[in-house]
Amino acid sequence: MTRACIVGGSGYTGGELVRLLLEHPGIEVAAVTSRSLGGKPLYSVHPHLRGLSDLRFVSPDEVGEVDVAFLCLPHGVSVGEIDRWRQAARTVVDLSSDFRLRSADSYREWYGSEHPRPDLLSEAIYGLPELTRQRLPDATLVSGVGCNATAMVLALLPLASAGLIDRAICDIKVGSSEAGRGPSAGSHHPERSGVVRSYAPAGHRHAAEVSQTLGDFVLDVSVTAVELVRGAVCTAHVVPSRPVTKKDLWGMYREAYSQEPFIRIVSERSGAHRLPDAKTVVGSNFADVGFEVDERTGRLVVISAIDNLVKGAAGSAVQAMNVAMGFAETDGLGRAPLYPA
Repeated sequence: MTRACIVGGSGYTGGELVRLLLEHPGIEVAAVTSRSLGGKPLYSVHPHLRGLSDLRFVSPDEVGEVDVAFLCLPHGVSVGEIDRWRQAARTVVDLSSDFRLRSADSYREWYGSEHPRPDLLSEAIYGLPELTRQRLPDATLVSGVGCNATAMVLALLPLASAGLIDRAICDIKVGSSEAGRGPSAGSHHPERSGVVRSYAPAGHRHAAEVSQTLGDFVLDVSVTAVELVRGAVCTAHVVPSRPVTKKDLWGMYREAYSQEPFIRIVSERSGAHRLPDAKTVVGSNFADVGFEVDERTGRLVVISAIDNLVKGAAGSAVQAMNVAMGFAETDGLGRAPLYPA
């Protein structure tokens, strides 16, 4: 069995990684680390794992060699510990934002500081297999993906590949788990419940990932917190470079995604679930993508829905690890979504 360590496993993405890897046929979860919870059972903070794992949190200092290390550390922390974990593991998958951008200049522009390890930016492989599948085999450093970036990229990829985007305006609705486990003034239940709160109307950092991966077109991003725990839904309003019909869209999206194991085209003529909805992907690694054409103006509307903790984080991390380490790409990721949720 391939031995895996989850570093910083007390957060939501750490819990998701354990949940997924417990069903992986080739992975043994050897250690889950926490500096503050050493000795406590995993279920003390991940109650859904009660009875499924008898693992206890350990200090990072107690972890020896493993085959793969998943780093679930805050932004800016992974980069400071990367050498230690690369020495301990053949493959490192970093779920933070520390290695997502390939350019130190872009990092400075979007994060407002110099990158501490610019020498590693070109080495890290972006961990979205739908984009980087050919580069992932035998990768030793894989970056995680931004959840909102994932929703945008999967919505826009077929259009961008065809050179059809003059401008895209992505309006993203997100659930509360996107903010992580740590409480804040905005996540306090009386403040968060029932909101439709635009907290990033412009300048969201995940736009840098989209521009980096999809190319040079005008991209605007707005993010709004809504009454969800899990989920991110991107509604992309696209000004095309030439007229596009609904039939054209079907052809492009089928060609792009027909062989993708985790992308479903959801664009029906009628019904309550005729377009993507975060509610119907909860708990799964699926990304649902649908589209419509505004016949009056020629505007294209592309909608994507993901579970931000799975396809937007832990699920893509496992999927990328599978490709990097030679497992079947779907290993550990076969669970159907929960419905109703």
